[in-house]
Amino acid sequence: MSFSDAPIVNLKDVCIFQEQNAILNDVNFSISKGEFVYLIGRTGSGKSSLLKTIYADLPLRLGHMEVAGFNIEKIKRKKVPFLRRKLGIIFQDFQLFYDRTVSENLYFVMKATGWRDKSKMKNRLAEVLMRVGLGSIGNKMPHQLSGGEQQRIVIARSLINEPLMLVADEPTGNLDPEVSEGIYRLFEEINNSGTTILMATHNHRMIKEHPGRVLKCEKGKVLDSAIDVFDYRTEY
Repeated sequence: MSFSDAPIVNLKDVCIFQEQNAILNDVNFSISKGEFVYLIGRTGSGKSSLLKTIYADLPLRLGHMEVAGFNIEKIKRKKVPFLRRKLGIIFQDFQLFYDRTVSENLYFVMKATGWRDKSKMKNRLAEVLMRVGLGSIGNKMPHQLSGGEQQRIVIARSLINEPLMLVADEPTGNLDPEVSEGIYRLFEEINNSGTTILMATHNHRMIKEHPGRVLKCEKGKVLDSAIDVFDYRTEY
């Protein structure tokens, strides 16, 4: 199987830990190129720990996991930045530098991931800002933007290195329903262009209105709507 045919994410007999405690056991699922997958579960069920293990912020202690062609249980620390160039990571709390302009925030990521050519950096900055519908705000400070605009900047930042997959942890958690819908539509557009999406969310309304494949962390397991029967349209 060539990498182009391989799943972007593949877990076999994985155990996810929070500190010394195993919180998810016997986790088996794969995510194919171009899929849009929701990850749900109650607070403390292991969603964020699962995501952090996928992008190698937490170590994988048991099982086999491949992400974007990287073997996560054997990945060396110096290789983690190369993994993360294949992934765009989006947080609920934005994690922007509030003492820098939007452009300076994005340039920081470019420099940190190996960009050197100033002309190419300028062009890529313009491209990603246009992609999220904010082409004219590069000189603004983050505090001058609404919550929805800040999240769009975070998405723009995640797109800089043309990732294979976006990993989004509660990207609409701090946004009102109308703004959340706009953010979902942006993710949908990105997904339609071929980028895989894995989105952790508590937004049951979004899943009701935009049904899709769902992974659910529950009682130490990860259920998969592609093979398991469970109700994911209720509050959780």
